[in-house]
Amino acid sequence: MIILPIKTSQARYTVPVVTIVIILLNVLVFVHQVQLEWLDPRGFNQFMRLYSLRPASLIAHPSELLTSMFLHAGILHILGNMLFLWVFGTGVEDVLGHFKYLIFYLVCGVIAGLSQVAVNPFSHVPMLGASGAIAGVMGAYLVKFPRSSVVMLFWLLFVFTFDLPAWAVLVYWFLLQLFNGVGSIGESQYAVGGTAFFAHIGGFVAGLVLMRMFGPRERRWRAEDYSW
Repeated sequence: MIILPIKTSQARYTVPVVTIVIILLNVLVFVHQVQLEWLDPRGFNQFMRLYSLRPASLIAHPSELLTSMFLHAGILHILGNMLFLWVFGTGVEDVLGHFKYLIFYLVCGVIAGLSQVAVNPFSHVPMLGASGAIAGVMGAYLVKFPRSSVVMLFWLLFVFTFDLPAWAVLVYWFLLQLFNGVGSIGESQYAVGGTAFFAHIGGFVAGLVLMRMFGPRERRWRAEDYSW
């Protein structure tokens, strides 16, 4: 069974240039990863070591907080992340403006990475993916557009779509990350991979907090359009 958001009801007034560029950068980096994996496995391993985030080496290589945001572990990983970024990021970019949105996205990604590092700072397991930054975008969307609708795709034996309130989708997603994150604490002492739930949690909370500090870029965004 697959249930995914595919679009929202929120009107958009501008072209989401930054969101498109971020998606293209992620895709280009992923294509490079695949090429290396097929043609130069040793180079692929070195590339992933250099640019993924390893908590134990963060002090020596702080740039990993940024570079790891553009790496993905597989095709489903990047497709899922880019879908969520497109669905929720375009509205957030529209209300913030391109430059502030870019800064917001990167800051949320850094805070997300630090949140996961704080849980297990001595881990050598690499962390990668844009999901922490995207979680921040989702938190921002919850602040700005809780009353918009999200069109969900349901796929099992047949395919159909249905609408849900944005606040319900986003709150459910956050609670899922929270419960899974608490459940994974006992595993955080071992060198095992998996989903970085605390990066999702940290990114989402960062988005909630930071978005309240960023004002809308133009007067057309009225308070009643997006407030609780």
